Amino acid sequence: MGRGFGISTAVALDVARELAQEAEQLGYSSFWVNNSPGSDGLATLQAAAEVTSHLHLGVGVIPLDSQPAPGIIANVIERGLPQERLWLGVGSGGDRRGLSRVRDGVAELHAGLSCAVIISALGPKMTSLAGEVADGVLFNWFTPEYEQSSAEIMLAASSAAGRAPALRMAYVRCALLPQADARLDVESGRYGGIPSYANHFERMGTSARDTAVSGPNAATMQAGLAAHEAGLDETVARAITADDSLASLQELLRACAPTQGAAS
Repeated sequence: MGRGFGISTAVALDVARELAQEAEQLGYSSFWVNNSPGSDGLATLQAAAEVTSHLHLGVGVIPLDSQPAPGIIANVIERGLPQERLWLGVGSGGDRRGLSRVRDGVAELHAGLSCAVIISALGPKMTSLAGEVADGVLFNWFTPEYEQSSAEIMLAASSAAGRAPALRMAYVRCALLPQADARLDVESGRYGGIPSYANHFERMGTSARDTAVSGPNAATMQAGLAAHEAGLDETVARAITADDSLASLQELLRACAPTQGAAS
């Protein structure tokens, strides 16, 4: 069971370096960045790789409909990313033939790179595909209960394919209140307005905000993350902060740290 910390590509590279270095010192097992439209999450991971030695580096996730596998492979190699530490997250994007695109893309990535390839999944079909062909699944905006039931689908698919169990991973939005309250509302509303996520929240019978871990201090962060960790191999505290400054992100990094949990 590991714990990661995740940031946005909006975070400046010098800030990302500071955070990755401290995350490794605090006992985190992975450091993640998203891949917003028009950005390159692998650039942030390159900066993080320069100041860390054993931290896993995850991108969650690159959409295969707009960034096909050959380009991703070239980018990873050109940046000299340490593939033994890289968790390369991919998703279907907005492609209607998402399952076949992801299946083919994962095969291409496995052929061209030695890193672990992780599939982002919301529904049962993509979750099952992750267990069948990928090295892990990345859930996003899930409740702990839904993570566990979805993980069972993935593990069953791994077993049916005669493969080792794929890693169970999840982004868990984390926000210290009251400072990040407004931004958490904005992020929750944005995802709630995306049709695929709106359907996802309806399936779970909850709202986007209610899947997040939020509260005033480290104790609430630790308790909320622990509820997710029971059914996951890697729980990523995905940062929601008032702004993208080093001070704001460090405050949350330290509150969510695995060493903080051990000390409390």
